[in-house]
Amino acid sequence: MRRMTRGLTSAAVAVMALVATGALAQTKDTLTIDLPGEAATLDPHLQWNTESYTIYRNIFDNLLTRDASGEIVPQIATKWTYDDDTTLTFTIRDDVTFQDGSKLTAEDVAFSVNRIIDPALKSPQLSQFDQIVSAEVVDPTTVRLKTKTAYPALLAQLVKLSIVPKSYVEKVGDAEFNLKPLGSGPYKLTEWKKGVETDLAAYDNYWRGKPPFPRVVFRAVPDVSTRIADLQTGKADLAREVPPDQAATLKDGTDTQLLSAPTERVGYLYLNAQAGPTKDVRVRQAIAYAIDRQGLVDALLEGYGKPVNIVGAEPIFGYTAEVEGYPYDPDKAAALIKEAGAEGATVEFLTSPSYSRALVEAIQQMLTEVGLNVQISSSDQATFLKRRQGEAGNAGSMALGQWSCACQDADGIIFPLFRSGGIWAKYENTSYNALVDEARSILDKDKRLALYKQAYEILREDVPGIGLYQVYALYGASKKLEWQPTANEAMFVMDMSWKP
Repeated sequence: MRRMTRGLTSAAVAVMALVATGALAQTKDTLTIDLPGEAATLDPHLQWNTESYTIYRNIFDNLLTRDASGEIVPQIATKWTYDDDTTLTFTIRDDVTFQDGSKLTAEDVAFSVNRIIDPALKSPQLSQFDQIVSAEVVDPTTVRLKTKTAYPALLAQLVKLSIVPKSYVEKVGDAEFNLKPLGSGPYKLTEWKKGVETDLAAYDNYWRGKPPFPRVVFRAVPDVSTRIADLQTGKADLAREVPPDQAATLKDGTDTQLLSAPTERVGYLYLNAQAGPTKDVRVRQAIAYAIDRQGLVDALLEGYGKPVNIVGAEPIFGYTAEVEGYPYDPDKAAALIKEAGAEGATVEFLTSPSYSRALVEAIQQMLTEVGLNVQISSSDQATFLKRRQGEAGNAGSMALGQWSCACQDADGIIFPLFRSGGIWAKYENTSYNALVDEARSILDKDKRLALYKQAYEILREDVPGIGLYQVYALYGASKKLEWQPTANEAMFVMDMSWKP
């Protein structure tokens, strides 16, 4: 009896130790992911910010997707053919159900396309789909898309088109659908505690097979040190946005690992060309001269990044190394600010916890040194996006951004960011508009590349934005987690698992 009691006590102690380290949780049913902010929306046809996408990508399936090598491959569509330059026909899977058990059909695919291109929805993604004229049902497994003109980036854009259930959206309405989304993906929403966490449960009838974790919790953890501590103590299994200066700590940790991948995402500085001090092109050019991009990469990104001369990076079609960036020249910057009569001018710098505070403050210091009064305005991500996408007069003078279209095409980057008329653009140049309009309406790759080079040359002179660096995605993870990040930064939980 005494020996048995000692054995039981030892087992209890072992269990207590597992609980304390968080290891037991990894033998159970929950994957916990720390994000730097909360989702702005769970409606996949609205916001395209990283926190929202990270969560809702696991609730919904997309029409197409990319494999680990970056190739466009089937998801809900099994195959597609071009009938002519402006007509594309898709064959849809017939074995997919939504999380309420209803069957996904061509009606839902056509509805999803027509919904996101409807101006009444006011989708921030509209500019990336507005070449589509219509989607029509041919039969229960066939959908035909029509575009205004030949649209070379169509398949790349459709990679991120999530399929929503027509009958459910029409029944509950857009507002309720955002709060209680229903998809065909591997996980379904169980609770959304705004500002705290979003809880998902496995959809056991998922067409690709049983999801790897019965439960996934995405937590909003804006404080970097807390995200790091959560990983080290086992309270979190995966964390996004690891600062480069913390990378070594996690890489060398006893129970943690660092996961990294170069991405198509570009760190850039938006400059308001329609309001405030930055309305003067000399001030915008001065800001470009004042920023030491290589210094930012070396000092704050710890090598996990690469300076760029334009708002674009090498994985992107349309990227060119032939357009020169602005050299770091603070004296030239100060002279331009003086010439513009902008010495001491107040420049509002919008940001949120989703962006590196150290990076924001470093840019603030660089601009202060050349004569500008830079005031940082930080808010939650949803408020930040509302201002950034709103009227020019309320959009601040500048803002840090990290842009990815998940399409690897310049059409998904500089068109929505700078083409006038879009919600992101606080800039207008008719010559630039004509170039990017033409580039998205022809299939000839060489001609498209030439047009994008001309467009980038205009952006260099007008400076409505400044390319800073190619982003390397950095994630902290438990050593027990098996996952390989990709260039498109899709945190698709279906691709994760516990190590054996």
